[in-house]
This record gives sequence, C-alpha cells and structure tokens, in this order.
Amino acid sequence: MAESTIAILLVWVIVFVYSILGSVDFGAGFWGMLFGNREGSNAGALANRFLSPTWEVTNTFLVMVVIALVGFFPTAIAMLGTALLVPVSLVLLLLLIRSTFMVYAYSSRKYGKELNIVSGVTGLLIPGLLLSILPISLGGFIDINPEGVPELHFGRLLGSVTLWAHLGFGLTTELFLASLFLSDYSSESGDRSAYLLYRKAALWLGPFTLFFAVITTFTFVPEAQWIRDGIEENFLWFIFSVLAFIFGYSALLWRQGDGTPGVPRVAFTAIIIQYAFASIGYGLSHMPFIIQPYLTVEEGFTDPATFRALLIAYIVGLLILGPAFYLFWKLFLKDKRYLRQE
Repeated sequence: MAESTIAILLVWVIVFVYSILGSVDFGAGFWGMLFGNREGSNAGALANRFLSPTWEVTNTFLVMVVIALVGFFPTAIAMLGTALLVPVSLVLLLLLIRSTFMVYAYSSRKYGKELNIVSGVTGLLIPGLLLSILPISLGGFIDINPEGVPELHFGRLLGSVTLWAHLGFGLTTELFLASLFLSDYSSESGDRSAYLLYRKAALWLGPFTLFFAVITTFTFVPEAQWIRDGIEENFLWFIFSVLAFIFGYSALLWRQGDGTPGVPRVAFTAIIIQYAFASIGYGLSHMPFIIQPYLTVEEGFTDPATFRALLIAYIVGLLILGPAFYLFWKLFLKDKRYLRQE
C-alpha cells in the first residue's frame, strides 16, 4: 500500500471518529435545549450531564483531524484554507463561544439557561458549516484565478440544491445519532421517561436520515459525475450500510425481557456500523481526489520522512490516549454513581 494511501486512510478514520463523536456531542446540545424546560422529564438535564465531561474529548479529535491534514497533506490544507476561509472561521468562532459557555455554565448555575440556548444553536450551526466541505470537494464551486489562488464561489454554493441536501442529511444524522446514544444513556442511568422520549425521537428521525442519504446522491452538480460513478462502482458497501440500518432501526422495536420497547445498545451499535460501511464506500468513491479536479491524494501528500515521523507520533499518541479514553468511558458513561446523580 502506498504511503499516501495509508495517510489518507488514517485521516479518514479520524474524520469518521470525529463525525460520530461530534454528531452525538452537538446533537445532545440541541436535545438539551429542546427538552431543558420540559416538565415531568429529566431528558434535558441528562443530555447536559453527558455534555459536561465529553465536549473536551470531542474537541481533542477535532484537533487530531487538523494536525493530520496539516502534517500529511499540507498542499490540501493550503488550498482548503484559502477557499474555506469564511466557513472555517465561523466554525472556530462558534466553537469558541460554545466552549466558553460550557466552562462558565458548569462553574455557576446561573448560566445554565444560556448554556442550553448556546449549546443548542451552535449544535445545529457547526455541523452544517463543517458539512459544506463535502459538496465543495466534489467540484464546481472552486476555481483557480490567474494568480494561482483558489476562489470559492460562495453564492453559487448557497444556491445549490446539493448543499441543502447535504445539510439535511447532516442535521438529521446528527440528531438521529444523538437521540440513539441518549436513549442508551438514559436506559443505562435507569431513567425510563427520558429513554422513551429519546427512543421516540430516534424512531421519527431514522427514516428521514435514510431519505436524505439517498436523495443527496441525486442532487450532485454536473461536475460531480465522477463521484456518482464511484458510488456505482462501490455500491456493495452502501447495500451493507442499508442492511445495517434496517437491523439497527428494527432493534428499536424489539422488546426487552421486562417488556420495555427497544434495545438501544444494539440499535446504536448497528447504526455506527452502518455509517462505517457508508464511510468506506464514500471514501473509496472519492479516491483519488481530495478536491476535484485540482488536487489528488498523491499531489497533496507530504514528503516520506515527514510521513514516517508523523505516523510514529500518532501511533505513540494513540497508545497513550487509548487507555485514557477507556478510563473516561468507565467513569462518565458507565459509572452508576455519575449516571444516576440528581
């Protein structure tokens, strides 16, 4: 396997992990805002209890994505950074605002209401801005001017149906994954009312997520015909993805031994597998381009010495972080004393 292929595979894995964690994190912020003042339910407080320790972990993976891209594909970052200056700057600003409120809200209870609003609004805006990178990378929205500087046609992008289809897919995915996770989190904490509420949300959102996933492929601009051809060549991965979705969604309808509807742990796991299959298929279809037609994986790749040094650094870093993440999971996502606190 070529070194550039190993590098893009590593980047894609980190992006996938961040997309799952980010979806749950930002989606939980929205659900915390929506259910924060709901009487007779602890669903909003439970979502915020999950957010309290996990938002910093999610940001860690975002940093890993940026470092991997800068280190392994510096040319791609130079092009993307120039073309995506506006959306990326807005993402950083919103992350700064969100993180600030996260810190102060848990230092003083009087900021709790503001936290719910800021966390919920940014939880919808940030994924949308990040997801705009996907249609941009497919071609038709970036041109190179006579000075050799990439220019993003922002007006053309905003008027494109494919952007809004991508946003619909991203937002439904975010809320679907978050509701699935929070249903399992609620079940683990023994909060039946919150569990049933999040399960109901997942049942509603599942079909919309699948709908947007399918419809997005029919909204590609003419310049993106190459990715449509790639999807057809790798169609088997998407078949696996749909089958995993059907299995995971059906798990929400099963009955547990005590008669409780749904098996959230099975449903969430199966849906993660579904997105993994779809991610593999999409990644293979996207090769060899990073930004079509101006930059391929091989053209944007760093020199071999830098690649090997970064690869060793990432391996060592993951060996250190792996046990830390496991301990974090045991403390905040499995410990009954934390899950069932008032």
